[in-house]
Amino acid sequence: MDKKKVFVSGCYDMLHSGHVAFFKEASRYGDLYVGIGSDKTIEELKHRKTVYSEKERLYMVKAIRYVTDAVINPGSGMMDFVESVERIRPDVFVVNSDGGSDTKRRFCEERGIEYVVLERQPDAGLEARSTTSLRKNVSSHLPYRIDLAGTWIDQPYVSEHGGGWALTVSIEPTVEFMERGGMSTSTRNAAKKIWPYELPNYNEEMLARLLFCFENDPENEGHISGAQDAIGICMSGLTRHYYDGHYWPQRIESCHDEAILSWLEDHLVLVPMFPRRPGCSVVEGKEITPAKVRNLTEAASRAWDAIMARDLEAFARAFADSFDAQVAMFPAMMQPGVQEYIDRYAGRALAWKMLGAGGGGHLALVLPDGAERTEEMIDVKIRRKDSF
Repeated sequence: MDKKKVFVSGCYDMLHSGHVAFFKEASRYGDLYVGIGSDKTIEELKHRKTVYSEKERLYMVKAIRYVTDAVINPGSGMMDFVESVERIRPDVFVVNSDGGSDTKRRFCEERGIEYVVLERQPDAGLEARSTTSLRKNVSSHLPYRIDLAGTWIDQPYVSEHGGGWALTVSIEPTVEFMERGGMSTSTRNAAKKIWPYELPNYNEEMLARLLFCFENDPENEGHISGAQDAIGICMSGLTRHYYDGHYWPQRIESCHDEAILSWLEDHLVLVPMFPRRPGCSVVEGKEITPAKVRNLTEAASRAWDAIMARDLEAFARAFADSFDAQVAMFPAMMQPGVQEYIDRYAGRALAWKMLGAGGGGHLALVLPDGAERTEEMIDVKIRRKDSF
């Protein structure tokens, strides 16, 4: 006698042991066929991108030994499996207790298909798993941004006094950096609303434009986040962008040379201090003049040239000069407690600067050749162009 055909349907994104236990239990009723929600269906139903593409999910589900075969459901909505059922013609339709519905039950009754509801049960010795609970604990793989030089030039009220470059590097999230720490976490949090776990494989400058526009309401008459945040997150490697009185840069240039990126990683570390304190205003008491802006932009240009030449001494000088130029325009960056951290590491580093707008957060240190890392120093891993 031929075994019965059994059908189950679901997203199976972030495949976990709970799914496998469900497949194992359902396969006891016969040969198991799995209908998988398409990328388009999941995005429409759950208003988010999938973690794994439909091709990857199909591959993984088919590899499970309890599964006879699997297909991508061609339909849409909660009943996207209708065409799959009509083609496979199962004898049994199995659902989890939290995935059943009267609509599915009636659908099966109309076609003479046995409808079975299983309680969610982990296999022996394993914890109960669900995609919802796992999502709460999964960290995003979105990059962070480090500003190397020219910080503040992306604000038009600065660049109107003289155009110049900002230098950023996009770094891998090797640790969960503190909020309000100069790592562009506010822009990164905005990015999570579009791409919860990772950047799509798409034109990087276009992604940066999309993120910049998404974060900044065109009706907003208050603060506009600088474009360097979105560019630094979305554009891999080392990037410089030229600002001249406008919110979006006039030119963007990127460096993906492996020798240069590795050289930067060898000499750059981060040290956490404290988050920028509530109520702190780093723009209070600002004094922006053409001469001070020129100091900032000239330092950024020298920093780029030094990096391209892998000239550590010249890079350290430019790095320090860029930070000094920032503080000269925005003295409130140097909030209480910052100088103590600088003094602590001044003997170990060739140069230092606070990341972002300052007021706290992280110190970036330029280390000499062969310098020993201390426990609190965080190595920088620059995101390569093909790393997503």
